[in-house]
Amino acid sequence: MTNVYDVLQERGYIDQSTYEDELRELLGKEPVTFYVGFDATADSLTLGHFIQIMVMMHMQKAGHRPIALLGGGTTMVGDPSGRTDMRKMLTKEIIDHNASKFKEQLSRFIDFSDDKALIVNNADWLLKLNFLEFMREVGVHFSVNRMINFDCYKNRLEEGLTFFEFSYMLMQSYDFLKLYRDYNCRLEVGGSDQWSNILGGYELVRKLENDKVYAMTFKLLSTASGIKMGKTSAGTIWLDPEKTSPYEFYQYLRNSDDRDVEKFLSLLTFLPMEEVKRLGALEGAEINKAKEVLAFEVTKMVHGEEEAIKAQKASRALFEGAMAGGSIPFTELDESTFEKGMGILDLLKEVKLTKSNGEGRRLVEQGGITIDDEKVEDINKTITLKDFKDGKLLIRKGKKVYHQIRIK
Repeated sequence: MTNVYDVLQERGYIDQSTYEDELRELLGKEPVTFYVGFDATADSLTLGHFIQIMVMMHMQKAGHRPIALLGGGTTMVGDPSGRTDMRKMLTKEIIDHNASKFKEQLSRFIDFSDDKALIVNNADWLLKLNFLEFMREVGVHFSVNRMINFDCYKNRLEEGLTFFEFSYMLMQSYDFLKLYRDYNCRLEVGGSDQWSNILGGYELVRKLENDKVYAMTFKLLSTASGIKMGKTSAGTIWLDPEKTSPYEFYQYLRNSDDRDVEKFLSLLTFLPMEEVKRLGALEGAEINKAKEVLAFEVTKMVHGEEEAIKAQKASRALFEGAMAGGSIPFTELDESTFEKGMGILDLLKEVKLTKSNGEGRRLVEQGGITIDDEKVEDINKTITLKDFKDGKLLIRKGKKVYHQIRIK
């Protein structure tokens, strides 16, 4: 049987872990209860969260038991990691509503039957804590000098850091202690931005319980252009179909940068790695086949096969309909124009889709230019002969303006 640690490592999830060899041995030897935390800051999980869900599914398939920890308590403070200001304080009613939505969504991916996985809410214990008892048991084990050197706090010192936020690490650490005591939870996993918070819990359990527990983080995904995965100029890509339709969800993945396709196939699907590498190695117009596979597989998992098929058909119909017949304007340009390449901003001006480089730059930065159903994300993109299929290339401006380039 393949060790799940090796699977996660091969597919590119793992960023850091404590006692790597020990943890790998443990995961290959016996079922391990582990947990992932989800602070209820919105009423839907996002595509960014899907990485954590994929890790949970891989682990559960390998025989380990996930605990999905809903942050009904920690959300009342808010994680300062990656923030330049204090998070907006949410009411308990909103947090409870958000947590219930998370529970509903997670149940689509994780098997919670027969104790194979658990969903718990840290509001059940954090809201009942006695401050002095908590500080005497937990607070005495945290050094302020050390904490302010962690990035999650250090980056906030100039702007001002409240004691309110400073308590977040203590509460998240207590979660690990509580889950260890109640469910024999031996491992916490989360995004790489949570490393300092996760270490806090890992060290607390080791100190108070004198037992071996472990911590592991996985990489936060960003696109090749440096944008956090699931974030667009139009907003966040949500798992809730009411907030992001299955078609929009599909199109986001279908428009992935060529450089991201293999990575996204590895992290967001269960396709065998041989197939992932084969698809990732496709070049030119062929890479679009890999993007269709990526979009279909992830949409199928999140929204079901029926919605994935409908989204795929709608995507193809839009593209093929625009290409059909002579109903769209076109410009013929000499083949030599593209031998050395033409910048996208110059091409947009050449075919009169924009009046200036400034207008073209704004359109690209706002996600408003698509070439052959692939969104242009780089204002410095160069169009060469390899971008043409059968001597043709289709540019879409916004949602409805099409223009075809033909080589003569």
